[in-house]
Amino acid sequence: MASMATFTNFLPKQTPYLPPISKPTPLNFNLLPTPKENHLLHKLYTVSRRAAVVAKSSAAPAGVEKVSRDERVQKVHSIAEFDEALKKAKNRLVVVEYAASDVENSAQIYPFMVELSRSCSDVDFLLVMGDESEATRALCAREKIDQVPHFTFYKSMEKIHEEEAIGPEQLEGDVLYYGDSHSAVVQLHSREDVEKLIADHKSDGQLIVLDVGLKHCGPCVKVYPTVIKLSRSMKGTVVFARMNGDENDSCMQFLSDMEVVEVPTFLFIRDGVIAGRYVGSGKGELIGEILRYQGVRVTY
Repeated sequence: MASMATFTNFLPKQTPYLPPISKPTPLNFNLLPTPKENHLLHKLYTVSRRAAVVAKSSAAPAGVEKVSRDERVQKVHSIAEFDEALKKAKNRLVVVEYAASDVENSAQIYPFMVELSRSCSDVDFLLVMGDESEATRALCAREKIDQVPHFTFYKSMEKIHEEEAIGPEQLEGDVLYYGDSHSAVVQLHSREDVEKLIADHKSDGQLIVLDVGLKHCGPCVKVYPTVIKLSRSMKGTVVFARMNGDENDSCMQFLSDMEVVEVPTFLFIRDGVIAGRYVGSGKGELIGEILRYQGVRVTY
């Protein structure tokens, strides 16, 4: 059965919908390494976190450098550097991994963040080694980080989401959900945006699929990569759009007017009329409903 969330029982922080990569490890700031120990630990961490990425390039032609390039992930060493990075990002999504040199789980997830940094050029990625120094310890204390690996998402210098002990799939889903600004999915921020979208496609014969969710909704994050893929494969026949109901009062009022009480809810709109809806995060069910409203006979 497809999962969903309701306004009555919705909690800001959902249990991860995929099995976590492992349990988070507590940061023990009473055991900060000496400068020499820190150098060795950081070297070990660097080697292990790159191993998975380097392996992919082992079959490269002669003369091609077989070294992982993670230069898009900025290493942050102090509160001042951290605040400056957030300020410089402006309204772009910033993804921060808090890690520790001697925690294997931090090393396991890092290569996947490097891969995401390469494909998501409009998202900034930061790495904070919590056990690197007193300065990074102070940063973790200020941000209330006591377990690693821990991921925090920022926009316009404000924390919008955080997760710990997550796997690669959920990390990718989070980045796509909170940082999407370049896909074919139209981002709607008010009732007026919805009305304009409907008016623009009232007579072109295209089906509008409006994905209505909430900012911290686990099932909404889970299904969003599918929405992006469908927006590409169905371009020209289906228009995909998204609205976060808790973004502002206008969005919340729209959800109330549409009697949306569970999320994600997908509204199907054709010729200026809301023809139906699907409530849930099942990928197969969503595709089936879209095909059905496209006139394709679907048997469940």
